[in-house]
Amino acid sequence: MQRITGKERDETSIELKSAEDSQTTDDPDALTAFRIILHSDENNGHGIYLSDRGSSLPGHTETDKLQRNRDTVFFRDGVRRIDFVLSYVEDKDEKKPERRREFEANLEKAGLELETEDRRDSDDGRTYFLKIHAPWEVLATYADVLKIKVPFKLSDVPHAQDVPLGWLSQPFRLPEKIMRPQPDYFTTAFDKGKTDFFLINDKDSLFPPSTRNRIVFYILARCPYQKEDRQEKYKKGIKRLLSNGTYTAAFPLHDSRYWKGATNQECESERYNLYKNWARFLCFYKEQPLNLIRKYYGEKIGIYFAWLGFYTEMLFFAAVMGVICFAYGLLSYDDNISSKEICDPSIGGSIVMCPLCDKKCSFWKLNSTCLSSWQSHLFDNEGTVFFAIFMGIWVTLFLEFWKRRQARLEYEWDLVDFEEQQQQLQMRPEFEMKCTRKRMNPITKESEPYLPMSSKLARFCISGTTVLFWMSLIVACIIGVIAYRLAVFAAFASIMKDSPTRNIQLVGNLITPQLATSVTASCINFVIIMILNFFYERVAVWITDMEIPKTHLEYENKLTMKMFLFQFVNYYSSCFYVAFFKGKFVGHPGNYTYMFGEASRLRNEECDPGGCLIELTTQLVIVMVGKQLWGNIQEALLPLMRNWWGSRKGRHQPENQYSRWEQDNDLLNFTQLGLFYEYLEMVVQFGFITLFVASFPLAPLLALCNNILEIRVDAWKFTTQFRRPVASKARNIGAWQEILNVVAILSVVTNAFIVAFTSDMIPRLVYLYSTHNKDELTMRGYVNNSLSVYSISQIRLDSMPEDGDSPSWYSNSSITTCRYRDYRYPPGHQKQYDHTMQFWHILAAKMAFIIIMEHVVFVVKFFVAWMIPDVPSEVKARIKRERYLIQEYLHNYEVEKLKLQLCLSNFPVPASATPTRNATSTANTTMTNMDACSELCTEVLCPLDTDETTAECPSPSPSLPGWKSTLESRDMAGDATA
Repeated sequence: MQRITGKERDETSIELKSAEDSQTTDDPDALTAFRIILHSDENNGHGIYLSDRGSSLPGHTETDKLQRNRDTVFFRDGVRRIDFVLSYVEDKDEKKPERRREFEANLEKAGLELETEDRRDSDDGRTYFLKIHAPWEVLATYADVLKIKVPFKLSDVPHAQDVPLGWLSQPFRLPEKIMRPQPDYFTTAFDKGKTDFFLINDKDSLFPPSTRNRIVFYILARCPYQKEDRQEKYKKGIKRLLSNGTYTAAFPLHDSRYWKGATNQECESERYNLYKNWARFLCFYKEQPLNLIRKYYGEKIGIYFAWLGFYTEMLFFAAVMGVICFAYGLLSYDDNISSKEICDPSIGGSIVMCPLCDKKCSFWKLNSTCLSSWQSHLFDNEGTVFFAIFMGIWVTLFLEFWKRRQARLEYEWDLVDFEEQQQQLQMRPEFEMKCTRKRMNPITKESEPYLPMSSKLARFCISGTTVLFWMSLIVACIIGVIAYRLAVFAAFASIMKDSPTRNIQLVGNLITPQLATSVTASCINFVIIMILNFFYERVAVWITDMEIPKTHLEYENKLTMKMFLFQFVNYYSSCFYVAFFKGKFVGHPGNYTYMFGEASRLRNEECDPGGCLIELTTQLVIVMVGKQLWGNIQEALLPLMRNWWGSRKGRHQPENQYSRWEQDNDLLNFTQLGLFYEYLEMVVQFGFITLFVASFPLAPLLALCNNILEIRVDAWKFTTQFRRPVASKARNIGAWQEILNVVAILSVVTNAFIVAFTSDMIPRLVYLYSTHNKDELTMRGYVNNSLSVYSISQIRLDSMPEDGDSPSWYSNSSITTCRYRDYRYPPGHQKQYDHTMQFWHILAAKMAFIIIMEHVVFVVKFFVAWMIPDVPSEVKARIKRERYLIQEYLHNYEVEKLKLQLCLSNFPVPASATPTRNATSTANTTMTNMDACSELCTEVLCPLDTDETTAECPSPSPSLPGWKSTLESRDMAGDATA
């Protein structure tokens, strides 16, 4: 195999000095210095390298026209396409050149064609680029191995008809050539022995670039870098060569610059079309060109953007309903009798509340929480119950309709039978290398590597212990944040006792000890979340690698479960604390409950008289919005700055000399787990808008705005900032589907508990329908009814406010009792400070509400899931028709093949009488001695693609190439000869 490469040892150089290196000359014909290098490579082949990197003289810009355009995706011959690029830098390690020589020699033995770009042509003067081309024989062989589907018949299924009022959606649509970049075909798995069965108009365009780079990467991942006589199993695959520094990068090429399209006007740039119609933010209201995304990046990335787009579409309906519920809270603002009583100086101003902490906290009046009570009403009203039920049904509709959309994509993208066919072929090279033991596969009856059960169990125990340790670390951090809340609340209460914040304009009246504690604790918790995320991501990858999963699908599922369990505890634990634990285990004056024992003096937190819902809303907004803002900054700014810095040298070159491989090498690498983090980000967001949505109806609106931006940011990253990923297949979103199902079920439970225990809805309803006369339903007196009485004289001395901490109105009054949030008997009662019957009535009502809400939502969920089939009926019909056509066409193919073989056996053609393409007289003589069947045999024996006019027809072949085209041409041309 001959390769064009850079200067190696044992080479001969013939140099022509430039004018700058010789004496000064005025010769107008002096041109750029050239270097011609003849060398012998490791395969004893000969190559020529022509360097034009010298200094061109003034006045001779015509020299630039002679330079080869290096912004191309083809070899130097302009014919062979570059399917993959490897880059490397020479250093002092002597093992790396040997590994590269063996690896490249084995690639050539596998049939790949290589071409090297010398380092002197690179922008840094250090990097070599190895370009790889897969010829037709290699593509056909591995397409057969990988069972890649190719077309055999144009689809006869009509597209969906235009819907009524379809013109309304016209502004949101893209051109048809963008939405459907290629016609629809019926497809089946490729068979190299039956190439004439398929619709192959051009072998070079049969497999798109995404399929070509997938095939080449399959070879690279399994190609050894050792000699055949060595049996070191670990020395195999491009991944190990990248990890040990033998190669610095491996990537397929983008087809052009994203902002100007292909240089060849006849070849339309898919990258440019994606950027123009998809990656720009001004296209945020347009539909996504999913078929073009799939064609360019592969099915796995295509299915992600399909899911993200569908999720965003469904969020629109949840956001509208959330805005309606929030608007109801605004419109019913003036009807909130409880808040009016709290703010009324004669009611709320006359109620003295017990201290919220020991020593540092003083007595306070109820009307100091006037503002927070109004804020709570915006989210804690009758619409909260309706919205919680609606979101439980919305989640079901989203998951069921996505299953239908996914089934449609599986058929359109030839993924129906993918998983069953590809499980064995997707075996990870790491598993093959690290598992030295082999056993017989009972299905394939072939020897394959396996991991012993003892080793698998030990690795699983280590992995599980590591995950539990990190989850325990999160819980410890949450406990630390809770301790901070308890300690800082007392400090804020002491600082604000004289209301120094009231002097602050605009926000002075908004700042309370509760609000200050909640906001600062939420921010600290968010910082802890980000720090733990940073470290755990690396730990999760390490322990998943240690388990040595067999297939890529198994690897991703294991990593997905580990990461989501951690993220679930990390992101949601603080919200769970505020929703279900804060204010529930407080005790009462004289018998408070302390977090770390009475000696710590850290009394458990209480909720505001209006409930803890507003604090849960604050916690949710800070964590959710903070995560989204930080994520968008990371996704947009960091890649842009890193790529700007990495390409600073290449930008100074002439445009046609900044090569395509150097441009892509300067971009960021899209790792195997890149898509995993995109899914994780969206699933965590999905948890926020479903698990705690009852506390914040505007959460779907925030998620909708974020996702509209997220789609375009991700599209921009893929199109402009990342190297082209290796195409890979996926029929669905994998383990994320099951995680979404679990979150959907859990969300019904959490929202029912939030409405029952965190919201103040149930106590208000019990008071409304049980305390007053049914003819006069009113909430007047509810605030007084919800507060119990305690005698100040019975408060222990170590819990009383310190001298000087009490407000002036308390010192000048003769107040003997204080109020606290609970339902207990007053002092002097025979059951003083025990729970009243109303407490048990409210508790029973809460439990009844939880049971009723869960059963109603679950019944509706299961009914909706039963009513909506997972696979649309038209998709089922198309799948059946395609399978029928495959059987019919293959049957006809085999029958015609058998007829031709029988023909050949009954009418042998003498070697002397075998016709040639231009030997018309001989052909006519032969045909006169054969009947119609023999005539057909002669046509098949003389294929139309014979290159040389004098070449003899080949001998009969079992595959009989050209049978279909021959039959079709006979039907069209009548008596045309071969």
